[in-house]
Amino acid sequence: MDFIRAKSAGFCMGVSLALRKLDEIIEKKELPGKIYILGSIIHNPQVVKEYSGKGVLTAESPEEIPPGSIVVIRAHGITRQVQSALTERGIYVIDATCPKVKDACFLIDKNTSVGRTLLLFGEESHPEVKCLLSYAAGETVVFDSLETCQKKHLDPTLKYCLAAQTTQDKTVFDKISRYLTGRKDLDLTVLHTICDATQKRQGEAIALAEEVDFFIVAGGYNSSNTRRLAQVIESHGTKAVHVETVDELPLDELRKHRKIGLTAGASTPKKIVDDIQSALKSL
Repeated sequence: MDFIRAKSAGFCMGVSLALRKLDEIIEKKELPGKIYILGSIIHNPQVVKEYSGKGVLTAESPEEIPPGSIVVIRAHGITRQVQSALTERGIYVIDATCPKVKDACFLIDKNTSVGRTLLLFGEESHPEVKCLLSYAAGETVVFDSLETCQKKHLDPTLKYCLAAQTTQDKTVFDKISRYLTGRKDLDLTVLHTICDATQKRQGEAIALAEEVDFFIVAGGYNSSNTRRLAQVIESHGTKAVHVETVDELPLDELRKHRKIGLTAGASTPKKIVDDIQSALKSL
C-alpha cells in the first residue's frame, strides 16, 4: 500500500491568523477581564478543547459575555449587529475574522448598497453565512444548490448580485453563475467570493482522486469545508472517508487499497494529519 498527502492539507491563512491573534491575547493579557470566544474560534473540536485548557471560555450567545471581558471574533465572523452590540456593552472586541470573509462582506455591502438584491450560495445556518447576510442592504435570497436556486422566484424588475460562502464548491458555483447569467431577463452582477485557498485545496483533491483508490479527509465533523472536500472527491468517483482523528481510521478497509490519498480541511491541525500519516506508514 502507498499513500499521497496533499500539499494543501491543514490550516489555511485565515485560520492561522485567527489562532495567532488568540495566542497573542493569551500571552500578553494586557486587558482586564476573561477571554471569550463567541462560538468556536474555528470548526475543530480538538483545537477548541486545547484553548479551553488555556482558560479561554466559549460563549454560545453574546448575552453570556459580561461587560469588561475580552471577546475574540472567530474566523467565520459574526454579524455586524452583534459586533456593535458587544462594543456598546463595554466588551473589548478583537476581530479575528478571516480576511477573505471580510472582503466578501465588503463586496456584498458595496453592491447591495446601490440597490442590488443579494443571491447567496451557502448554508443558511452556517455562522459565516449569517455574517455575510448582515452586510446586505435589503432583501436576500439564500440557497445551497443549483436545484434550490432554480426553484427560487426572481423578480425580473429587480437587480441582483450573486455571491458565495467563501468555502463553497467552485464547480457548483460556476454552474449556478452560468444558469443565472444565461437568464436574459435578469440584471445580474457576479461577485467572486470563494477563497482561492479553498479552490486550490479542492482542485488538488480532485487531481489526486485520479491517482488513488481511496481518500481520507481529516477534520472536524462540524467543518463545512472539510465535509465539502469529501463530497468533491466522491463526486469525481473516488470513495472518501471523513474522520476527525487517527483513532477513527477504518484500518481494515484501508488495507484493501493499493494507493490512498490524504487531505484535510482548512481548520485541521497539522498534528492530526501527521498522526494519520504515521498510521498509514505503519500499514
